[in-house]
Amino acid sequence: MKAVCVFCGSSFGRRLAYAAAARELGRVLVQRDITLVWGGGNVGLMGVVADAVLEHGGRAIGVIPRGLEERELSHRGATEVHVTASMHERKALMERLSDAFIALPGGFGTLDELCEILTWRQLGLHTKPIGLLDVERFFDPLVASFDHAVAEGFVREEQRSMLIRDDDAERLLTRLASQRT
Repeated sequence: MKAVCVFCGSSFGRRLAYAAAARELGRVLVQRDITLVWGGGNVGLMGVVADAVLEHGGRAIGVIPRGLEERELSHRGATEVHVTASMHERKALMERLSDAFIALPGGFGTLDELCEILTWRQLGLHTKPIGLLDVERFFDPLVASFDHAVAEGFVREEQRSMLIRDDDAERLLTRLASQRT
């Protein structure tokens, strides 16, 4: 894996563990010589993971829609920034630039990106691995919802198994690397 896209919150959340996990993920990405692809923001967990990558000498490629970039939410220290016309273009470019995907805790935007990239894989538009860095069991309710969708016949088990979940950045990256096709 040369580049991993990280979806995460533009807020910090209420627990210090969220930012600590974002910093650790940034460190581990650099240690493994993996480029970060992210939403390009300098706020919340987005800023934390990018700052960690840059502080450790890594590459951070931001992808941000013009409307957010104009509001000065763009990370000015990024190695590279791509400005897109829309959120749809942003997600498509993030997918093209990445070899795998990781979601950290976040809100609607993070969940939107995660679900869209899962859907694209389900539809066969890509075969890249997708993981949850499950900090303090943040994703328990979401995973329970996915499992419920399987039990109710809306998602097939093999589709559900596309999502790898771990609470440790090192292990998650190892597991994602082993899933590459």
